[in-house]
Amino acid sequence: MAFNKYITASPAVVCIGGGTGMSTMLRGLKNYVKDITAIVTVSDDGGGSGVLRDELGMPPPGDIRNCIQALSNTEPTMEKLWSYRFESGSLKGQCFGNLLLAAMNGISESFEDAVAKVSDVLAITGRVLPVTDEDVNLKAELEDGSSVVGESAIARQKRIHGCRIKRVSLVPERPPALYSCVNAIEKADMIILGPGSLYTSVIPNLLVEGIAQAIMASDAIKVYICNVMTQPGETENYTASDHIRAVFAHGGKLFDYCLVNDAPAEPTALERYGRKGAEPVTVDAQEIEKLGVIPVLANVAGYDNSYYRHNPWLLAAELIRLYGEKSQTRVYKTGRK
Repeated sequence: MAFNKYITASPAVVCIGGGTGMSTMLRGLKNYVKDITAIVTVSDDGGGSGVLRDELGMPPPGDIRNCIQALSNTEPTMEKLWSYRFESGSLKGQCFGNLLLAAMNGISESFEDAVAKVSDVLAITGRVLPVTDEDVNLKAELEDGSSVVGESAIARQKRIHGCRIKRVSLVPERPPALYSCVNAIEKADMIILGPGSLYTSVIPNLLVEGIAQAIMASDAIKVYICNVMTQPGETENYTASDHIRAVFAHGGKLFDYCLVNDAPAEPTALERYGRKGAEPVTVDAQEIEKLGVIPVLANVAGYDNSYYRHNPWLLAAELIRLYGEKSQTRVYKTGRK
């Protein structure tokens, strides 16, 4: 286990989000921290997860599966099996990991219990928790007054109307959080929001009753990891401060630090992303500070299969460095420093 030179004990870290960004961070973080709790959104209604959700009446397993895989400590063959997608037949496009979670859900008392059992099979570091066990859908209200229900339809509707997302909510509204999630937040030494899709991976967790409240009440070091690139269909032309304002608008002032990448992307990558309507997120440090947030600029990105995104090892190292520095002077309600 590798620790920052300032850290004398492994901190309890809670990560909140979903999607590829979350799993990328977890893959690096598990090399520094063993007490990790990943709290994952369950509002996805597209792809293979959406099919299982509709046909079996279970929460969407996709983001959960990605986080379990990122935290797993198993043989390469098992990892390949876990991520294998069927290429033909009625199961075409479906992932074996999703099917295993679905089967375990069928013989378990709850989806939370099913996730825990599968996590044990893959010998993961830490634990993965669905944010709620309620059947929820994501609803987006756009700036022109129109609205759309369903996570998979939001980006398409936004492009049609050509305006920003004003607000998102859950249907039904304010479903209760799992007790395990709230308890983990209350005991955390560090709480990390993101990285991941702003409106469909990060913010939905904050709309679950008990999550934002627990974060607000916590004395942990609280960090938001801003995305490296803007996301077509969600955050076109968003600066880093725009991301922060959106989070605060939905959950309140939930963090003190915003970690943003300050390494420039190569021109060829910029051109490729530009054709898809994406660009690097502008780091407007002064605007971030006006929101009462401390910007932390660091080189935390790299290339993965030609995609410019967070590098799991650089990101994890920077998070541990930040924790090591800030925890030395922070006094907690429990009396520990």
